[in-house]
Amino acid sequence: MSVSIVILAAGQGTRMKSTKPKVLHKISGKPMLFHIIDTAKAISDDITVVLYHKFDEVKEAIESEYEGIKYHKQDASNYPGTGGALRGLEFEGKRVLILNGDMPLITKEALNPLINSSGDITMSVIELFEPNGYGRVVIEDNEVKAIIEQKDCTPEQLCIKYVNAGVYCVDSKLLNRYIPKLSNNNAQKEYYLTDIIKMAVDEGKKITPIFVKEEDFKGVNSKYDLAMAEEIMQDRIKKQLMLNGVIMHLPNSIYIDSQAKFIGECEIEQGVQIIGKCEIKESQIKANSVVEESIIDSSDIGPMAHIRPNSKIYNTHIGNFVEVKKGNLNGVKAGHLSYLGDCEIDEGSNIGAGTITCNYDGRAKYRTKIGKNVFIGSDSQLVAPVTLEDDTIIAAGSTITKDVPKGALAISRTPQKIIREFFYKFFGKK
Repeated sequence: MSVSIVILAAGQGTRMKSTKPKVLHKISGKPMLFHIIDTAKAISDDITVVLYHKFDEVKEAIESEYEGIKYHKQDASNYPGTGGALRGLEFEGKRVLILNGDMPLITKEALNPLINSSGDITMSVIELFEPNGYGRVVIEDNEVKAIIEQKDCTPEQLCIKYVNAGVYCVDSKLLNRYIPKLSNNNAQKEYYLTDIIKMAVDEGKKITPIFVKEEDFKGVNSKYDLAMAEEIMQDRIKKQLMLNGVIMHLPNSIYIDSQAKFIGECEIEQGVQIIGKCEIKESQIKANSVVEESIIDSSDIGPMAHIRPNSKIYNTHIGNFVEVKKGNLNGVKAGHLSYLGDCEIDEGSNIGAGTITCNYDGRAKYRTKIGKNVFIGSDSQLVAPVTLEDDTIIAAGSTITKDVPKGALAISRTPQKIIREFFYKFFGKK
């Protein structure tokens, strides 16, 4: 069924205690609002996001990632509240699915029953064993008859365990007619979307409850909620990856960004962090390594290695305590204790322990180019910009400041000097 989707994302989110707009706080590497937009785009191409608090900042963030989204600025000073958020919008010929910008765990599968069910309005309902603090949903003959705030409930109504999950699918004609009729005659002086339920009941309209899982419709209102949602999202991401063939050791200790992609047989050991838009293909990421915004193909990384953004690593061994930044490595061995920043290293080359590409002079970054079959001895410093051509050797302990031609040995050391019996002269015979 064709639907229009409205995402309510106008609130200040004061309980987050943050200057950042609530809906831009990240879950598994992506603003929570983006998770909801992704779900919405899987259902419809007619999406409107309602904004108010830090309108320009949130709109700019959305536009950096998505095209074709429509925006509506809530007149919050005159029409605050969830009902006020829809004031000024007009919908034609479709049902309207109303989502909340702080429900990042919602899925297409969870929303399909709301979209496809009959009724003038369908609304999400959760059954809670302890519903204290929530308004109750009164259901008779599988139709919603009322939403009653807890403070207004009779003792019998307090026993109801059905609560409103806050997502609705509404006939557009009803919505166009009801929204202008909403009143702010309440203690908060706000316009509540829930009031359309009473209007529909009074007109004899059919309001169908859709029972949903609390996990899918969990709202994020505080940084504690953010952490809880992160755990659920991580469990989902890792479960799907493992079902698709990725091996994970102690998955609860692993962090996988929602934007990361895994291709072929991959193995992820304990304590690993995969951050940002990474692509991991036919590779092993060993314990306590970090990979950020990079491509790892047919390689093994770590343990305790750090691959920083914009690196491309193919057919390569990266050992423990090796850091790579903006490095393109193909068929390389870098066993341990090296910093390889702003570099290109070709196949067959070996990077000795303690090797550093000195890429920054305090004002600008420079690149190091290392050809094929280059052997770099331990504790070497390569002062960029510098090129080491194919089939070259860099002697251990050298500081290389000039290009090294093909087939050459480069050695840059202070000659060793031995002064015999100096120990005894310095400290004395005893």
